[in-house]
Amino acid sequence: MTSKQRAYLKSLASSLNPVFQVGKASLTPEFTEAIEETFHTKELIKIAVLKNCADDPHEIAEMIAERTHSQVVQVIGKKIILYKPDKKNPKITLP
Repeated sequence: MTSKQRAYLKSLASSLNPVFQVGKASLTPEFTEAIEETFHTKELIKIAVLKNCADDPHEIAEMIAERTHSQVVQVIGKKIILYKPDKKNPKITLP
């Protein structure tokens, strides 16, 4: 992903509300499955990491991206933005 594409996705994600929240249980298989299912309807999602989660947001983002075959767009503080293009019917076209 180029820096232009990343900047475009960041601008789209700025108006999004977090779809999921990672709590003290951190990443469970059920949580990962729920994110994977969300990628069937959305290509760009935002995840919030709560204060009671002891894990590093950057590590969480990398693990989620690896397990869901998505890409980490950005991690700012405790917010994670992930992107996974829809293979059949892409809604977001990258520059």
